[in-house]
Amino acid sequence: MGVATAPSGRSGSESDRTGPGRAHWLRVARETADDLATDAVAREQAGKAPFDEVSRLREAGLLTLLIPAGLGGGGADWPTAYAAVRTIAAADGAIAQLLSCHYLLSWSVRFFTEPAHTAEIEQKSAAEQWCWGGGYAHRPLTLTRTAGGYALDGRQSHATGVLVADRLAVRAVRADTGESLAVLVDPSRHGVGIHGDADTFGQRLAAGGSLEFDGVPVAADDVLGSLTVDEAVLSPLAALTSPLRRLLSVQLRLGMAEGVLAEAREYRGAGPSPWHPDHPAGSPQDPQVLTAYGELTVLTRAASALADQAREAVHGGLVRGEDLTYDEYAEISVLVAMAEAASSKTAQESTARALDIIGARSASSRLGFDRFWRNARTHALYEPVAHQLRDVGDYYLNGAHPAFTLPV
Repeated sequence: MGVATAPSGRSGSESDRTGPGRAHWLRVARETADDLATDAVAREQAGKAPFDEVSRLREAGLLTLLIPAGLGGGGADWPTAYAAVRTIAAADGAIAQLLSCHYLLSWSVRFFTEPAHTAEIEQKSAAEQWCWGGGYAHRPLTLTRTAGGYALDGRQSHATGVLVADRLAVRAVRADTGESLAVLVDPSRHGVGIHGDADTFGQRLAAGGSLEFDGVPVAADDVLGSLTVDEAVLSPLAALTSPLRRLLSVQLRLGMAEGVLAEAREYRGAGPSPWHPDHPAGSPQDPQVLTAYGELTVLTRAASALADQAREAVHGGLVRGEDLTYDEYAEISVLVAMAEAASSKTAQESTARALDIIGARSASSRLGFDRFWRNARTHALYEPVAHQLRDVGDYYLNGAHPAFTLPV
């Protein structure tokens, strides 16, 4: 399939499918992940803003993957983007989170903007290889009408990718009307303050930080469109931006789980097994190791199968376009919620128990196995799944539709 149908009227037509193809992008993602894996431990421990890592994504062409080929992009679809994120996450979960945020924000303009304007933005993003950061936070900024357009003021406490972004996508409320709007901001504009104050113990290379805006000039063309969540206004198709984003989180978690298990499998330590001193750490002859790998493999494969179902459902909803119904949206949203819960458990168990499989040597900072656990745990704190489980229960017990939400 080509680029999925969007409210702007662009469909997955043949003209969008003139890019290199899925096999090419999967190979590029694999090569990029292998490159990131070579120095993942050193980069994570250094904790520098990931300008170099973004350059690697840019040189590989991954930043423009979802932009139609006719506009200078990769012409790929969302299933391909999900696969790329998961592959990168197996090597570096933080860079995969940064890439996920970029994909969502750069693609979401299709939900807010007229087709011609969308094409202009995507074409410029492709030509200049923009990396997008920010997010549509619950506490919006303030947009005030001026003679030349608007002025943006306020503070956003945390957003992904902002330390390295070429463009920021944020949420602001018009001071005169109270309407919530998506706004595109050039971070080099006077009055934009970006602070690397996230200081998290995991996902340290996701370039997170806080934003401050002090009378930042915003042109009318940079106001992308409405972010209302009123069901009377928001179509089921537009509401798919939320499960679409949440499915990125699912792929991120599964990539982390697969990455730590692969690294633990490849590691051959000289120390004793934690259960059998006569076997080396991680020995394939150790029955406890075999059992642990068996359990974690089953857990990961089960979550992966559920994620595949959710991916097909989301993509099917996008292809249906404006024909998507509220009932179909609810079914898709609940399926994604189930995948979220399964992937969250998988990531946290796999990244924690892999340390036990390796044994005491996994505590070595030089080996860096702890980064998987810290990344997965940090992501779980920012993306809790308890409310998603409640949505699943309410849907199956009472037939209640999950609330319409937009991604933050």
